[in-house]
Amino acid sequence: MKIAVLGGGNGSFAAAGDFALVEHEVRLWRRDADQVAAHRAAGSRIHVKDHNGRHDVKLTLVTNDIVEAVSDVELIVCPAPAFAQQDIARLLAPHLCDGQVVFLPPATFGSMIFAQAARDAGNRAKASFAETGTLPWLTRKHGPFEVAITIRAKRLPVGVFPLDLAPHALEVIGRAFPDVIEPCGDALSGALMNAGCIIHPPLIVMNAGPIEHFERWDIHKEGTQAAIRRVTDALDAERIAVREGLGYGAPHFPLAHHYAKEGEIWMYGRGSHERLTDSGDWREQIVLTEHRYMREDLRLGLSLLVSVAGMAEVATPMAKAFLAIGGAICGEDFTQGGRTLDTLGLGKLHRAELQTLLREGF
Repeated sequence: MKIAVLGGGNGSFAAAGDFALVEHEVRLWRRDADQVAAHRAAGSRIHVKDHNGRHDVKLTLVTNDIVEAVSDVELIVCPAPAFAQQDIARLLAPHLCDGQVVFLPPATFGSMIFAQAARDAGNRAKASFAETGTLPWLTRKHGPFEVAITIRAKRLPVGVFPLDLAPHALEVIGRAFPDVIEPCGDALSGALMNAGCIIHPPLIVMNAGPIEHFERWDIHKEGTQAAIRRVTDALDAERIAVREGLGYGAPHFPLAHHYAKEGEIWMYGRGSHERLTDSGDWREQIVLTEHRYMREDLRLGLSLLVSVAGMAEVATPMAKAFLAIGGAICGEDFTQGGRTLDTLGLGKLHRAELQTLLREGF
């Protein structure tokens, strides 16, 4: 199938390389013209490293022209960080066509940002927007055109906006991710599966000392201790309570299953935590005031959780605490703004009105 991948980070390179590896027609879009030129000069290739070895794959197109990238494709995959979504959505919005599916893995309710951008651009195409709970790959770039994939997701809960278009959207996404996709309802349900805003805030805040002391620190290896895991579980309990308060049913994909050696299999499958730490790829430098763990997962992810919790009438003391501490680390007030129902233009909707919008679209 024809797939456009938007972005130039770890997730985008994993997506483009992995899709090309199974012979999809892949177009990679990046904003930086110089990086595009360098990639073309290198043959428009990506070197994919996984447990089966090293694979050299060629992309159909590498471009900084978004029209060229998305024209006639069935699936548009955008794994860019949540704070980059608004700019990308505005660029993409005028060019979406009937039947196209925009997949955001994960998105922090970014599906609504892309849908709103299309509406604001006057584009009435019947496109659909979907998001899931995690990036489909545990991955890191090892060079300008090389990406290492440590683990591929085994289960991906996917929510779709508008929900009425879910059958088509899930069929298209399912051809790119065979035997992996699990429908979880509307886009807000998909947003409330996001694991990043649960796993990363405790790991960066409670490891702030060693993160700033050592040149490189693995928050998943030395940084994942029993005390931090208990806090993570408490934060995740708030996420699940919000889901239940809004009427979303199980499975809720509790993060505890990521670490468990038995019971229900989590998104990345059994043993993924050990394989992640064994890879050494997550022993890295983290600048707390700048890193996406802070700016995307804590700042945006937890502000969304707290906002939606208000509609669900669920208390979120852990999420509020991390917003307060994260803001103090950055010298800002994270308890104000962020990604909320208000900043998304949905704050005046009653719960029933929001559910109708999620089902039927604009």
